[in-house]
Amino acid sequence: MSRFAKQNKYHFNYWLVVVSILALALLLRMGAHLIVEQGKHFINIGTAGITGVYYPTGTAICRLLDREAAYADVVLKCSPEATGGSIFNLNTMAHGDMAVGITQSDWQYHAWNGSSAFASRGADKSLRALFSLQVEPFTIVARRDANINTFEDLKGKRVNIGDPGSGQYANMKVLMKHLDWTDNDFTLVSQLKASEHAEALCDNRIDAFIYVIGHPNASIQEAATTCQVTIMPVEGPAIDSLLAENPYYVMAEIPGGLYRNNPDPVSTFGLKATLVAREDVSDEVAYLLVKSVFENLSQLQRVHPALMMLTPETMLEANSAPFHPGALQYYQEQGWLSDDEEK
Repeated sequence: MSRFAKQNKYHFNYWLVVVSILALALLLRMGAHLIVEQGKHFINIGTAGITGVYYPTGTAICRLLDREAAYADVVLKCSPEATGGSIFNLNTMAHGDMAVGITQSDWQYHAWNGSSAFASRGADKSLRALFSLQVEPFTIVARRDANINTFEDLKGKRVNIGDPGSGQYANMKVLMKHLDWTDNDFTLVSQLKASEHAEALCDNRIDAFIYVIGHPNASIQEAATTCQVTIMPVEGPAIDSLLAENPYYVMAEIPGGLYRNNPDPVSTFGLKATLVAREDVSDEVAYLLVKSVFENLSQLQRVHPALMMLTPETMLEANSAPFHPGALQYYQEQGWLSDDEEK
């Protein structure tokens, strides 16, 4: 065979392999997408990092759904996925590459309405609510010697409001705007990650930090056992009006006795973790999912202390997108929602 012929054969084989790989990848992607749309054989639930509450919650939901599907003779396999969290899950779902995801109630609202981080993409009207989960209270942890007794006492102090990609940063900015505050109202505004703020507080580099998280929390526990801290209430007319203007917020209470030297419950507001689905998840699968969770709620509650306060009534709150028809059918059968209700 001539050198020229060998080169042509090599190039032909190379491009044949490339085209074959691309075709296979396309087929796999199409197949996976169809399976998710049909909701018959595989459903993936986007969560967050494996060390938080979302991943074990998604794992437990999948376990309950698989069992319920088996009882109903439905061929289905549910798989939790560790992800980047709320916004990642919503973007992936909008692209059709994820069937179900856990997201904070504010990001569900913004995704449905095409606002905030989703303004450039636009509203995702394929989004459907399933139910809400634990409350994630807006939490202020202050050094006891910093003379911070109310939220307003943060003025003039050194405050960590979180890194710009965090939920605490976003919610602190919403509250500051509502109160007509700016960064200049503080002596220092730091943007430390959650993994850094407890040490900074006890090293006296900041006077307080903001954290939007389910309780009990290891980072707050670290601060409370290392130095003297106080969990501050966040309440009053300004907070009442904030909640009235933003339907994704809810009143919240941090139980007393979770952290050293903080024996009393603390009133605040917060967000809720919520479970959402694409509208093309079948009604049958959505029905089985909510049924498996609500009829085995005690098993889900054992996954993490933050889930212990869940009740059917609270799990229907703080959802901005319309309920998925399969979920709505179950709620109406239980008498929790009337026939004409979509929320």
